[in-house]
Amino acid sequence: MFFHIEQEKNIVLEPMYFGKRMREMIESRVRQEVEGSCTGRHGYIVMVTNIVHISEGMITDDGTARAKFHVKYSAIAFRPFKNEVLDCVVVQVTKFGFFAEAGPLKLFVSNQLVPEEMVFESVDENAYVDKTDISHRIVKDIEVRVKVVGLRIDHNEIFCVATMKEPYLGPSPA
Repeated sequence: MFFHIEQEKNIVLEPMYFGKRMREMIESRVRQEVEGSCTGRHGYIVMVTNIVHISEGMITDDGTARAKFHVKYSAIAFRPFKNEVLDCVVVQVTKFGFFAEAGPLKLFVSNQLVPEEMVFESVDENAYVDKTDISHRIVKDIEVRVKVVGLRIDHNEIFCVATMKEPYLGPSPA
């Protein structure tokens, strides 16, 4: 799920960036450091939408003449929740299940959470094939719809376990 959040960050700027374009440099540095990062509380920061406030710079006391700016910004964050349904792309298929990605989020679907009518085959390529309709296959680079059943949230990464054993889940129609 996506959220619009407000965050704060301290940015340290070297003296060579002081001048007319200092504000642009601070905004650029915030975007560079924040976009694509992951926080345990808010999830993945997709994009900084607005710089709300930049404080006056305070010279650091480390003798380098750098200045520290306190920046408030708005951003779009992506954080999955248990029971959320996601569309994702399969990146690896094994006999134990398959790995998929939904943007920066990594998911695993165990073979126990794949419908019973789908069996693992490794003839030409690793795949889960529907016994009733062999045109339904789960292979690398195919889109699937899954439901999150478990989450592990680390400081800089979120990993999900998902299922396809419910109605309307599985490979997307071609």
